[in-house]
Amino acid sequence: MENPYMPYPVRIDDIEIATEDRSLKTFKFVFLNKEDEEKFSYQAGQFAELSIPGVGEIPIGIASSPVEKGFVKFTVFRTGVVTTHLHNMKVGDIMGIRGPLGNWYPWEKLENKNIVIIGGGFAFTTLRSSIIYMLDSANRNKFKNIDVVYGARSPGMLLYREELFEWEKRDDINMHITVDGTDDPEWKYHTGFVPQIVEQNAPKADDDTYAIICGPPIMIKFTQPSLVQLGYRDDQIIMSLENRMKCGIGMCGRCNIGKELVCKDGPVFTLEELNQTPKEY
Repeated sequence: MENPYMPYPVRIDDIEIATEDRSLKTFKFVFLNKEDEEKFSYQAGQFAELSIPGVGEIPIGIASSPVEKGFVKFTVFRTGVVTTHLHNMKVGDIMGIRGPLGNWYPWEKLENKNIVIIGGGFAFTTLRSSIIYMLDSANRNKFKNIDVVYGARSPGMLLYREELFEWEKRDDINMHITVDGTDDPEWKYHTGFVPQIVEQNAPKADDDTYAIICGPPIMIKFTQPSLVQLGYRDDQIIMSLENRMKCGIGMCGRCNIGKELVCKDGPVFTLEELNQTPKEY
């Protein structure tokens, strides 16, 4: 049995500043050992622990997609000791990745369905992974209509802007990009909070339509009624509780919601499942 606490050694291959305030950076890692890369076989929706020896580790959703080979990507918000240290690291530096961890979006169940992706702020990482996965030429015919509602505070805080606008040009995905507010006269997309844009633009539910939500807790809280108003059943609303992740394997117990350990049993749950737990998410 392999040690679940032992990270794979990786090298920082590229660093991109992700937002105009420089609080988020996207790191591209390559594995030092080919066999470790093969062991790190993941699905869209999973997360991993980024490990810096002598500093600590942090759980982060995997932003790259399983169809993107030879590297893994993570977008990291500078918010504490570990993330600040990581933001100060350089291309070529060596660190570790532990995982992949947690469950993932139920892709087999979602085949031949309409998918609505709903994201807010910097919690768009695993949703980027999912969109890349679904739009891949080997997978696109497995899904029906794809709608994406993604919002941030301002245009400069949107993640993966170039990809967002490229997806917006495609005819096999419906993009609904929004910001809370902007003074930019050239802004041509939506203005308003994510729940409002969901109500106005997301398709109404039928038996073949599912919604995937990942975002800050306040966005998730107010998006649920919008989806219910559109006719989505609790089992058709799939949520990722990334903000609850801790040690990654359910040993520390700090991620629990009732009997559910988010690191181990999640982070992906349906609203139907979460209705059986305390309202702590």
